[in-house]
Amino acid sequence: MTFDRGRWAEGLRGIGSELRPTLGLAGPVIAAELGWVGMGVVDTMIVGRLGAEAVGAVGLGSVVFFTVAVFGLGLMLGLDTLVSQAFGAGNIDDCHHSLFQGVYLAAALSPLLMAVVIVGAPWLAWVGVNPEVLRESIPYLRATAWGTFPLLIYAAFRRYLQATGRVRPVMLALLSANAINAAGNWLLVFGNLGAPRMGVEGAGWATTASRLYLALALVGYTVWHDRKYPAGLLNTAWRPDPARLRRLLGLGLPAALHVTLEVGVFAAATALAARLDTASLAAHQVVLNMSSVTFMIPFGLASAGAVRVGQALGRREPAAAARAGWTTLALAVGFMATAAVVFALAPRAILRSFTDDPRVLAVGVGLMYVAAGFQLFDGIQGVTTGNLRGAGDTKTPMAAGLLAHWVLGLPVGYVLAFPAGLGAVGLWLGLSLGLVAASAVVLRAWVRTARSMGVRE
Repeated sequence: MTFDRGRWAEGLRGIGSELRPTLGLAGPVIAAELGWVGMGVVDTMIVGRLGAEAVGAVGLGSVVFFTVAVFGLGLMLGLDTLVSQAFGAGNIDDCHHSLFQGVYLAAALSPLLMAVVIVGAPWLAWVGVNPEVLRESIPYLRATAWGTFPLLIYAAFRRYLQATGRVRPVMLALLSANAINAAGNWLLVFGNLGAPRMGVEGAGWATTASRLYLALALVGYTVWHDRKYPAGLLNTAWRPDPARLRRLLGLGLPAALHVTLEVGVFAAATALAARLDTASLAAHQVVLNMSSVTFMIPFGLASAGAVRVGQALGRREPAAAARAGWTTLALAVGFMATAAVVFALAPRAILRSFTDDPRVLAVGVGLMYVAAGFQLFDGIQGVTTGNLRGAGDTKTPMAAGLLAHWVLGLPVGYVLAFPAGLGAVGLWLGLSLGLVAASAVVLRAWVRTARSMGVRE
């Protein structure tokens, strides 16, 4: 392959022209994602004052609930493709029609997901979870389960608003929801201002309250916006459309399976970490929180990439779609490389913002080094998955997640953690291997997709 300076210069100019609109869309989305993960970080930091068992309980409960709920959230990702491409084509009525089908899907799915969480919580004992941790986790899980329906309604309206380019309300809703969650934790965990002292369970009810607020905020904004700038939302037919629901499921189901497989592998890892000592579980949860924070940047860029790619394809501008995808990928690589350096240089300082427990710090430093090693690959697989979703490909990331995480990463992690005796570090080494493999598969798929659009890497 020969080096073509002119083609590379043209490509760089194209990415440069795409930077401003991409950052304009991605900035609020990233802030929203950070606000989202911030709720879990706040829960962990507040209950950290109750001890390592409480940290482990919130971590385990959060991961288990999210593993179940993320399937419903993943189904809503089909709206990224449907709404962004319709918006790019100028068909606003079709955007509204897809939104309503997402609401019907949320209503049908919520009771099933709640039942899985509530009924399945006691079965965590079967995988050998520490009894002290499990005793705190079950009430937390039951409290958070009641936030399932508002969470899915929020997700449907969020995908709709992002795909139509209105991201600032999503950002503001999530940032303000953090204040509600923090206040609820302060009241219910410790029993301040006469509220009942509920401990870890109180953190679950605070999270549910914040999710109800999120749903009401986005629904309220959407209705207000349509009244102020009439676009026909309230005049759209509300009846279920089986054909559109099938399209939404056709796109959303592979995306849902992909995110469930990816989140599920970390839930399985958390359950395995719970078989170790409480310090290892707490360290696992703290480092997982930090890795989740950094991943929110490429995850937000992935949402922006899905919208920019989808809208460009809706306008029938495939070259612009490819440029949008490469721009988000370049931004993600730059950020995650920086995050890796910070993790490697200051692991103990980062860990001390969560706990001073010397047992947790001793395990956590090793996990921070492993997390530093996979940051770049985590960013690549996150962003390319969003780009592929905007182009209508949700099946490749699903297959990559199944093979890379469940066939390769988790089994290797188990062997390293238990038979090989490496503990939590071995578990994370296996997860890192899965992320490397997944990033290679989806990046190759995106290269093929971009080439089909007439733009070479």
